[in-house]
Amino acid sequence: MPTNTLPARGSALEPQPRRMETLTTMSQTQISQAIAPPWAHLRLPPFPQVAIRVLQLTNNENVQLHQLSELISSDAAFASEVLTIANSLVYAPRFPASTLIQAIAVLGANHLQGMCLTVGVRSYLGKSLNHPLIRNVWRHNLACAMIAEQLAAAGFMDKDTAYTAGIMHDIGRLALAVIRPNEYAALLGKHAGCAASILPLETELFGCDHCQAGRHLVTDWGLPPTFEAVVCGHHSPRRADGVWSMDELIKVSCKMADAAGFAAFSGCEMTPFSELRDEIPARERSTFHSELRTLVEGVTGRIAVFESL
Repeated sequence: MPTNTLPARGSALEPQPRRMETLTTMSQTQISQAIAPPWAHLRLPPFPQVAIRVLQLTNNENVQLHQLSELISSDAAFASEVLTIANSLVYAPRFPASTLIQAIAVLGANHLQGMCLTVGVRSYLGKSLNHPLIRNVWRHNLACAMIAEQLAAAGFMDKDTAYTAGIMHDIGRLALAVIRPNEYAALLGKHAGCAASILPLETELFGCDHCQAGRHLVTDWGLPPTFEAVVCGHHSPRRADGVWSMDELIKVSCKMADAAGFAAFSGCEMTPFSELRDEIPARERSTFHSELRTLVEGVTGRIAVFESL
């Protein structure tokens, strides 16, 4: 009668502790990615729907001004803030608008897009803005948008589109700040290195970095795919062929915001302004700020106005 025998140690039939070996050889980042919940399960507060719908509608060439006015008016608080900013020193209109339809007619759909996104981001951050380190992220976003607007105006690109792209470029970072403001603020406060060096640390904390988070938001919100290159690639090296596109403009604007004193985290290593000026095309360089001081003064003043409203 056959008897049950254990396989000899080391034989092919002996169960191997592969799972334990795998875990012990995995890096901390890999373990964090395995444990972290997928993007769909992160508890992400809803972004103001009015702002998203404005972004979607303004990309339709046939959109009517009254459609935009009715959409924004559907949220009284949002509409009030848009009208307040439209009449502020940020835009300094010759004649103050008393109604949304007047403000939209003067500003135009493209300008409205960036303004509504700015209002939406500020509302989205909510109480997180009370934390100084999260407020630095907000200011970096604003500074990047304002610099992008000026760089575009110095050349042939649409300045309103550039402003919107600047506000969008770090939308993923803002989302991470909203999900876990205290933990993310702690990371921002202790990290030092180049702007891109924080990406793997974000992945350890959230399961994705802010560039990946931005790409998810562009998809989830049904925004034009042109935004994807902006949110995903703003920390990537400049293109070797020297092509000057909107996403390349945002790469430089992001670094200029850092150089101007509006880095997303205080330990961020900065590229000298003179080197960044050399990265922009000759036409833009001939009319853009020649000194960092004048750029800083302009951006600082506009951000102060925004924060006073």
